[in-house]
Parts: sequence; C-alpha cells; structure tokens
Amino acid sequence: MRRLSKRISAVAGAAFLAAAGGAIGIAGPGADAAVTQASFHMVRSGVAVSAGCLNGANATVTIRSQGPVEVMRVSADHLPRNTDFDFFVIQVPDTPFGISWYQGDLESNRAGHASGTFIGRFSVETFAVAPDVAPAPRVFSNPPFPDAAQNPAFNPVQMYHLGLWFNSPRDAAAAGCPATVTPFNGEHHAGVQALSTRNFPAQAGPLRQIH
Repeated sequence: MRRLSKRISAVAGAAFLAAAGGAIGIAGPGADAAVTQASFHMVRSGVAVSAGCLNGANATVTIRSQGPVEVMRVSADHLPRNTDFDFFVIQVPDTPFGISWYQGDLESNRAGHASGTFIGRFSVETFAVAPDVAPAPRVFSNPPFPDAAQNPAFNPVQMYHLGLWFNSPRDAAAAGCPATVTPFNGEHHAGVQALSTRNFPAQAGPLRQIH
C-alpha cells in the first residue's frame, strides 16, 4: 500500500507541476513577503545534529499555489540508502512538534535520494481545528502510542513547518541516530526525525509565506 499510494501521488503531482512551471526562492528566516510559489530547504533535525548522524542530508522543497490547493514537491539527498521515511506538516520544527499532519511517504534509493509530490493546502491557510470533543476511531491501539478515543477541543492552530521521520527506529539506529520510538508513521511506531524546517523561526515556518 505504501508503494502504490506513493506512485499515484507522484503521477498526479507531476502533472500539476508540469502545468505550473518553476518556483522562486524564499529569502530565508524572517522573510515576510507573500508569494504564490517558493523554493526552500529542509535541514538535519535537532536530534540528528545532537547525535552527529545524517551528515550532509538535506532536502529542497518547491511549492506552487494552484488557487484552491498547493502542489508541493520534496527532493532529498544524502539520506541512508533504500530507507523509508514519513513526511509531515507540523506546528513547530523541533520537539514537542505540536499538531502534526501526516502527508505521505518518501523512500530513498540506493544513492540516498528520495522524492515525493503532495497536493493539498500548504499555505498561510494551513491549520487544524477541533470545535468540540468528539469520539475518534481506535484503529491502532498498541503501545507506546495508541490511538486516542476522543480529541481535545481547540481553536484553530496554524501549521507552517515540515518534518521528515525515519519510518523505523531500527533504520534510524543503523544510520547512527537514536533508536527512539515515535508516533510519526501510519502505525505510530516510527523512528526519530531526520529533516525539518528548523532553519526557519518557530512561529514563521515557510508555509506561512505562501498566499
């Protein structure tokens, strides 16, 4: 299922990008000009830097607004070879991450390159909201991160950062990173964060600049 959904997403996204053309760069942390297209970088996560792992790993992200949606393409290099990763939109780039929205999967090839295309709302309007408490399906109930039986109520929360996680704690350990288990994959048994947009301020992630 991971491989099939990834191929479908990539084909659909490539068609959008072919029509959209290129992207312009975001100037860097603190830039505040609103744009409809942008290109920026993801860097090694805080945990990767602290552990001294994933040296040289990085990603380039391009986003182009299509009006009702954005098309986002991620191209990562110098990752561990033949390894699965999970991609999220997140509230803040480093722990505790805040509200996090699962986008899909990336898989590196034998050269350590991985790419993916995603279509959704990746702009100043990217947010989550829970007007009130409601029951939630408990599909994955195994520890250490079982599904919640209900959500907490919260006002709209804007989410402007991106993060990439190892799909497996074992893969993270093989790459010299901590083998900590995190909830950042479909079954809530992922590894640590590999890349993020922590090169942007916590309250001004790059998606905030897309209008």
